[in-house]
Amino acid sequence: MSISLTPAAARHVADFIANRGKGEGIRLAVKTSGCSGLAYVLEFVDNADTGDEVFEAHGVKVFVDPKSLVYLDGMEMDFVKEGLNEGFKFTNPNQKGECGCGESFTV
Repeated sequence: MSISLTPAAARHVADFIANRGKGEGIRLAVKTSGCSGLAYVLEFVDNADTGDEVFEAHGVKVFVDPKSLVYLDGMEMDFVKEGLNEGFKFTNPNQKGECGCGESFTV
């Protein structure tokens, strides 16, 4: 089981945590949403939940609950700038498809 962050994603998350002034890391999860069924959720973690799997990449901790890990195992999270847009890019080997707008995915 693994979740990885690129150096760019880790820097971006670390900067957000530093500006926020607190936090152990980020939580990566999935929720039911959109036309394809699942969407990624990111939130700050101040205290880990019991049962969380913790992955560390480039000094940043990523917390994943066991139910989400089934859908996220092997995923790489990157932070990219494309033209005027910037944001996280998820490369998920479990993903079989996504909706036209890119907001949700299927496994």
